[in-house]
Amino acid sequence: QVQLVESGGGLVQAGGSLRLSCAVSGIIFSGNTMNWYRQAPGKQREAVAFITSGGSTNYAGSVKGRFTIHRDNAKNTVYLQMNSLKPEDTAVYYCATIFSGTNYWGQGTQVTVSS
Repeated sequence: QVQLVESGGGLVQAGGSLRLSCAVSGIIFSGNTMNWYRQAPGKQREAVAFITSGGSTNYAGSVKGRFTIHRDNAKNTVYLQMNSLKPEDTAVYYCATIFSGTNYWGQGTQVTVSS
C-alpha cells in the first residue's frame, strides 16, 4: 500500500520559515520523482517544486530562491524548506508521486502565513 504523509505545516509570520516533510512508504522511493503542490482557497492546485531520482530540481517561479526541495532516500522522505514566507504562500501543501502509472497524493498540510 502506497502512503504519503505530510507534516510540518503551521502558522508563521511573513518572513519566517517552515520545513515540510513527506514520509513515503510502499514504493521504491529512491527511483521516483517527488513533487510538492499547493492549493490556496478558491484557487487551482499548482506545482511548487519537484526533485528527480537523480537529485535534479525544478521550482515554480513564485518560490524560486525561497524554497528548497531535497530528499533523503535512506529515510524515504522528501522535504520542502520554505524561507522568506509571504502571505500568498498560504495554502494546503501536498506531496505527490507517480508509481506504476498511478498518481499518489498525501493528505496535505496547512501552511498559513500572517502579514
